[in-house]
Amino acid sequence: MSENDNKEYIKPLVAPCRNVDMDAPARWLKKGWYDFKRVPRLSLTYGIIMMLVSLLITYIAYNAHSIVLAIALIAGFFFMGPAIAIGLYSISRQLNNDVKPMFLRCLREGKKYFGNEMVLAFIFLIVFLIWARAASMVHIFFSSMSSMDVMDWVKFLGIGTAVGAIFATVVFCIGAFSIPMLMDRNVDAVTAILTSINAVLKNKFVMAVWGLTIVMIILLGVATAFIGFAIFLPVIGHASWHAYREVIDAEQWELGPGLGKIQPNQVDIEKNKDND
Repeated sequence: MSENDNKEYIKPLVAPCRNVDMDAPARWLKKGWYDFKRVPRLSLTYGIIMMLVSLLITYIAYNAHSIVLAIALIAGFFFMGPAIAIGLYSISRQLNNDVKPMFLRCLREGKKYFGNEMVLAFIFLIVFLIWARAASMVHIFFSSMSSMDVMDWVKFLGIGTAVGAIFATVVFCIGAFSIPMLMDRNVDAVTAILTSINAVLKNKFVMAVWGLTIVMIILLGVATAFIGFAIFLPVIGHASWHAYREVIDAEQWELGPGLGKIQPNQVDIEKNKDND
């Protein structure tokens, strides 16, 4: 094999990323909403399932009479969010490639990358378990919660939020682009993770806004007694796919199974449409 042939098979450990402007989060949400409207039945089905899971978690915690359990279960649910949103990424991927979205097609054609996706899900689970251990240590200092006054609750929620934010940031950096990349390209889990972390760090201010936007939308969904999740979570999932498409330049890796070739300038075409 010639030297040129060898170079053709050698791919970088980290995919290149693009720098995006501060308007990007709003643009991603707009595209996510557009995908939702294109396939409302599939998107709503996914959102309703997530809403029902959230209500079930709340019901279990309510019967256990434990606010700590409620916080832990809901936090665990959202720590696993990037992995849970695989179906939404797949729907947007099919739309992006002018393929009629079918969830069964996504499951059938994505089995080849099931191992890498489970590696990421396992990492998220480990992070959550470490966070749960850290949260239990915080709870030790507030063992008598029934007799806590307002200031004690402020301290408890403040410390718990700060600890949770650290772990949430880790999950966000790892999962922001890694799972969409695994769904889209023939790439290994290590490359996808390093690519995601690199892209988040190179667009740290924009991604901080994006992360806070997701948190605010989730809190809004909680404020609606989780009913808003039926719409909010699918839109976030679709928007996350478009964030990956705009930020990550993965053209050096082959497309995953079942889709036609995307034109190299597809991202530029989408930007031009938005500008028009």
